[in-house]
Amino acid sequence: NMKKLLLAAVALSTTLFAFKSVAPTTWSADTSHSKLGFEITHMMISDVEGSFKNFQSTITSSKPDFSDAVVELTADVNSINTDNEKRDEHLKGEDFFDTAKYPKLTFKSTSVKKVSANKYKVAGNLTFHGVTKPIVLDATLRGITTNPMSKKPTAGFKVTGTIKRADFKFGTKYGNAMLGEEVTLNANTEF
Repeated sequence: NMKKLLLAAVALSTTLFAFKSVAPTTWSADTSHSKLGFEITHMMISDVEGSFKNFQSTITSSKPDFSDAVVELTADVNSINTDNEKRDEHLKGEDFFDTAKYPKLTFKSTSVKKVSANKYKVAGNLTFHGVTKPIVLDATLRGITTNPMSKKPTAGFKVTGTIKRADFKFGTKYGNAMLGEEVTLNANTEF
């Protein structure tokens, strides 16, 4: 009857609207206001810092709180900068990163878990020096604002994590007394 048909139509339209998807938004790193850095202990007494000057990164998310985000990053390993040209050339060579063979570093997230209001655990695969390994990074959303120059929404993230030299097979002929086994990753990024 007409009443049943009308109820079925209402139920169907409610179902259709309930599953309306939100188009994912892609946020791109503003590299002029971002830094992809690292730190390693030298001779057990001091930390040497560096960064990769050329990199691109995106975050794709359909949720405003980034809880369903997919993070992708590519860096040019030849753009390494430790404020010492001789050391940078050594790092690009076969003893360390062998950039002639492995010029790119890439990361792609496999999951993003929100652990508090503005903190996330970002799991993913890091490919570096010809090795791909799963890693987990800690990310903090520092806030979202409108950039007065571009008039676009801008999100700031601080990201930290550690990797082991042995896992990625670089600098293996240098023991822990010369170079720390762990490399700390730290990035401050605007998207």
